[in-house]
Amino acid sequence: MDWTTLGLAALAAYLLGSIPFGIVVARAFGLGDIRKIGSGNIGATNVLRTGNKLAALLTLIGDAGKGAIAVVLARLWAGEAAAGVAGLFAMLGHLFPLYLGFRGGKGVATALGMLLALSFPAGLATCASWLVTAAISRYSSLSAIVAMALAPLWTGLFYHWHGAALVAVMSACVIARHHANIRRLIDGTEPRIGRKG
Repeated sequence: MDWTTLGLAALAAYLLGSIPFGIVVARAFGLGDIRKIGSGNIGATNVLRTGNKLAALLTLIGDAGKGAIAVVLARLWAGEAAAGVAGLFAMLGHLFPLYLGFRGGKGVATALGMLLALSFPAGLATCASWLVTAAISRYSSLSAIVAMALAPLWTGLFYHWHGAALVAVMSACVIARHHANIRRLIDGTEPRIGRKG
């Protein structure tokens, strides 16, 4: 695997990851600029706060899909190493999108899509971690933090430990983007899943 190939895979994945599906879907449904609603985040959870469940579902599919597609296409084109790199850069594209002045979302759905494509068992375990935490707490942010904290462990167990190191970097980025949520969780002011903005 040469550096040029890895670089091209990373660049293509970043541009794919930069597509802001939350904004595109919200505007298509006439919901306005999602950045001015609820938390201001461009992800599915904030779209759900508009009360439009279909728009939220389509946003989730789009955001997760771009992470999965980046992995699958890179794997077909250049192999397993490129697949992992492409998945990471797709998630970074969502966090720092070129098309939105590098101010993006928190990357949870894109990270989950990436994991499901990289290693379906590891991705499934990470999704299960999110769902269990969400069912108990009703906090999307806490669910994301717990799921991302466990993702490297699931990747190491079900995929391999080299991949777990890459996933650990991804997880750290996603958790870092939740710093404001962590403060609100501590303060008891974090909105719960399904609450309208």
